Amino acid sequence: MEYDDTERATEFAARTREFVAEEVIPVEREVLGTGPVSEERVESLREAARERGLYAPHLPEKYGGQGLSYRDMLPVFEAAGRSLLGPAALRVEAPDEGNMHTLELVGTEEQKEEWLEPLAAGEIRSGFSMTEPIQGGGSDPKMLETEAEKQGDEWVLDGHKWWTTQGSEADVLIVMARTDHEAHPYAGCSLFLVPSDADGVEIVREIPHMGGELTGTGHAEIRYDDVQIPEENLLGERDEGFTHAQERLGPARLTHCMRYSGMAERALDVAKAYISEREAFGEPIAEKQAPRFTIAEAEIDLHAARTMVRHAARGIDSGREVRIPVAMAKVFAANTVQEVIDDCIQLCGGNGIGKDLPLADFYENVRQFRIIDGADEVHKRVIAREAFEDVDPSEIEAITRYGE
Repeated sequence: MEYDDTERATEFAARTREFVAEEVIPVEREVLGTGPVSEERVESLREAARERGLYAPHLPEKYGGQGLSYRDMLPVFEAAGRSLLGPAALRVEAPDEGNMHTLELVGTEEQKEEWLEPLAAGEIRSGFSMTEPIQGGGSDPKMLETEAEKQGDEWVLDGHKWWTTQGSEADVLIVMARTDHEAHPYAGCSLFLVPSDADGVEIVREIPHMGGELTGTGHAEIRYDDVQIPEENLLGERDEGFTHAQERLGPARLTHCMRYSGMAERALDVAKAYISEREAFGEPIAEKQAPRFTIAEAEIDLHAARTMVRHAARGIDSGREVRIPVAMAKVFAANTVQEVIDDCIQLCGGNGIGKDLPLADFYENVRQFRIIDGADEVHKRVIAREAFEDVDPSEIEAITRYGE
């Protein structure tokens, strides 16, 4: 399939795909089924990416990146996503990629020097600490309870967070907290840079969860008890935390879509190769109609997902309001990649659930995508609300007359 990608994006994605095939997948095969890859192996992959001019494609050259535009990054992220280790090798893995984007977008020069530069170099890690237990911010962030109070030239944070991705390994945490209790939470929350070793930061536990065995990425429960940070650790504008979070999450949802579509594309490659060799009832499985139709439907849906992502990305690049296109792309892509990988496991039979192939690890990791960065139901609620605002008054009038 051809898309409206630039020549640079197409060339860069092809080189990334080659890098993943030659450097990353051999490491993946060594560690499949044996636990997370070591930090030393990840760093060696990053060094190989630097040598090939592929490291940190999303960052400006001043931070050691390749300076790709947002739209040019998308096919590159898809190529990286063909292995669970690919995003880490290129330094485009979540949550660091989104956090680096936030720092670049709204951080001060001092914050960029202290946090963005070492993040870009892979010297430190970060977490985005927003979701809270039970009654706090999650799918309904208006319920956020963590608060930050200004005391002199310091901010004092108190709250309880969980599902902070990479929280227990992070050196710095971007924390969402209420700073104006009189205002609506969308207009009364702020973002703060909190060093993980600050007094009062307690990593309560690593939450057991599905997936993450290959990369070792976890999700932490964290308490902030009277955490004091200097006023210059406010990230962006005071009381504009939700605005900044949306500036982070909109683009990040689409880069997530592309990372996962790369995973689904690789799953299809594995399944097609397997059923082309595997014989049953006198001929290769690939010659039978049902498996061929399964592959065809997967190709159709993946093409649609990629196209939806690019459509939303064009809007982001042009500065338009694209909340609905992003929501649509995220829901469709999340469900598509889950279904494609599930079908690929079915096509590979017992080998599909074994750890000799990457499909089982893909399946464990892909299920979270329908929840993270906004659950399906939340995005559908937003889409439906917009849809009902566009109801044609003449149709209402006609239906009313019919009812009479």
